[in-house]
Amino acid sequence: MKTYKIAITTGDTKGIGEEITKKALDFLNLAPREVLIIGRKVADVYDTVELDDSINGEFCYNSLKKAAELAKSGNIGAIVTAPVSKSALLEAGYNFSGQTEVLKKFFNKEPEMLFIAGDFRVMLLTRHLALKDVKIEPRMMEEKVLRLNDFLVKNCAVSSPKIALCALNPHAGEGGMLGREEIEIMIPTAQKLRGRGVDITNPISADALFAHAGKKYIKGEKQDYDAIIACYHDQGLCPVKALCFDKTVNTSIGLDVIRTSPSCGTAYDIAGMGIADPSSMIEAIKLAYSLGKF
Repeated sequence: MKTYKIAITTGDTKGIGEEITKKALDFLNLAPREVLIIGRKVADVYDTVELDDSINGEFCYNSLKKAAELAKSGNIGAIVTAPVSKSALLEAGYNFSGQTEVLKKFFNKEPEMLFIAGDFRVMLLTRHLALKDVKIEPRMMEEKVLRLNDFLVKNCAVSSPKIALCALNPHAGEGGMLGREEIEIMIPTAQKLRGRGVDITNPISADALFAHAGKKYIKGEKQDYDAIIACYHDQGLCPVKALCFDKTVNTSIGLDVIRTSPSCGTAYDIAGMGIADPSSMIEAIKLAYSLGKF
């Protein structure tokens, strides 16, 4: 089989995936020989691996499976995934909380969710979990921070990354009054990481940290930190999507290949109307090109 720089899965057949993929490709005008479409043909100029779409969730799952197979065989240098509904996967019998978790199965490696908008980068310490199930453990935190630090050095050309750590509790636990995770788990682990050469802060109140980062982003100023680590999904995603929804790219790191995805969802309510905004998909494809293995 031919080799391509990127493969793009068209995602949920009932959503806006095909529309934003076509619009993004039309805007970017990429060389046809560099792009492979997996799913359904969106433009005649690009090679396409077409799949049976009789069951939406099955189609979505098999698209990711095919992309992973091609990445592991060296036929593609990066993966871009259009949005998929988690309920569609479940209805087809695949109990995954998102595409990141499906890719974890296929690559048998632990991916991290890193959201990138220029030099504003936010990684999630935990991913798709109920809030009651969020738990920060020393080994888990250490491994994920090291993975992020390695990515920043090798893929983003940041020679000495500066990483900010969000506290789990309000006001960073207020000296133990509002929770002891900072004192008992996060500070000791941050100290251990600094001993290994990682420039990471002790836990900082998330509201203050993101307020400062947000001002920098809005003014177009360089961020103080090369990445911020949020403890759980909405702690990181609420500020990211409020500040830069159209420019943010969900990036999976720690796999054998870079995977990017737009920040938008399936948007069933506007699917087929031709009004979906491809901005985030454009950014996802551009980022895959800049980070992929070619």
